[in-house]
Amino acid sequence: MLQLDSQPARGRHRKLSVSLATTKETIRAAQALRYKVFAEELGARLSTREPGLDIDLYDAWCDHLVVRDDASNEVVGTYRILPPSQALRLGSYYSESEFDLTRLQHLRAGMVELGRSCVHADYRNGATIALLWAGLAEYMQRNRCDYLVGCASISMADGGHMAASIYRELQQKSMSPVEWRVFPRCPLPLDALDGKQIVDIPPLLKGYLRLGAYVCGDPAWDPDFNTADVLVLLPLSRMNQRYARHFMHAEA
Repeated sequence: MLQLDSQPARGRHRKLSVSLATTKETIRAAQALRYKVFAEELGARLSTREPGLDIDLYDAWCDHLVVRDDASNEVVGTYRILPPSQALRLGSYYSESEFDLTRLQHLRAGMVELGRSCVHADYRNGATIALLWAGLAEYMQRNRCDYLVGCASISMADGGHMAASIYRELQQKSMSPVEWRVFPRCPLPLDALDGKQIVDIPPLLKGYLRLGAYVCGDPAWDPDFNTADVLVLLPLSRMNQRYARHFMHAEA
């Protein structure tokens, strides 16, 4: 288990720890946090089998990484991880519901998919994110996987103009080689949006890019979450080691 001291958004220092969920109760706590953030806070329309929990068909096939507040034992951050062996058994990655991944076919044997990333509002700080990424790094090393892939979301609260502007910036310096391009099934209508606004790249997406991740093509529109999603791909061989040390050396 990895641990780190944190200064939450409200209040005193607290000790946090990260680990994979090993019980149904912990997975349900992660699903409850996801519902709180995605449905209650962000207004996503979730198709869930149980009130107050974000559950879909991929959950049963995934590993669930959780950050806890050690004092209260509350789950305050989570990542859902779909390893390549489980994606093969399931028949697809979650991101294939949004993108055609044909050009990534040859990477699948070593490709881990990340999703459903969220952090409790009181714990949105560098320490929580550092622990999540430290847990991911340990997971990748233990399972000998070479690629991270996942959808990074951009708010569509303004109708998509901010998302279009962010993507214009990404096109300048963050695009993947053409052989790793993916294609959105429901494309964001970039030509109909103002893509020249001055914008800030969302922190999580900025973190992926600093690590060395590529953006693999045009954004898709996710109507349930009302976001513009871009597919990001991080080959571990390309990882920025100086930046990676920021989160890969949390205290054991």
